[in-house]
Amino acid sequence: MVFIFLAACSSDAASTPTQVDSKANSVQTDKSSATTESPMKLKIRVNDTTFTATLEDNSSAKALAEFLQQGEMTLDMHDYGSFEKVADLPKSFPRNDKQIDTDAGDIILYQGNSITIYYDKNSWNFTRLGKIDNVNKKRLKEILGKGNVTATFFVE
Repeated sequence: MVFIFLAACSSDAASTPTQVDSKANSVQTDKSSATTESPMKLKIRVNDTTFTATLEDNSSAKALAEFLQQGEMTLDMHDYGSFEKVADLPKSFPRNDKQIDTDAGDIILYQGNSITIYYDKNSWNFTRLGKIDNVNKKRLKEILGKGNVTATFFVE
């Protein structure tokens, strides 16, 4: 029993740094080393609607966010296949391609130099940049409409 108790205590001690306050004879947990960074956010304005998207934690999304910190990017996006809006980017970005299934709201980097907003499903070898928060297929399709659309991408 003592061995099990000591093993449990040693695994807890290894996972959280502690400091012993000798004056108070108490143990304080160091929470500062456990802080997590909040996810990067992207804004996309289409007509009178501004979407917020959560960016992926990859070098592609980070490079896009860094690029957008220099200023807004406005793109003419055209419909492709009745399931996505796509536009050429002004520069190439690093790729993190893998076979994925997309869904409404996914923001995808295609071949390093095109950006896509999906309003329906697809499956291909892509880099996921992010996902639009709190939107469904029907609402997204209403806002993106048929044909071309102008979208402005920015970070705050």
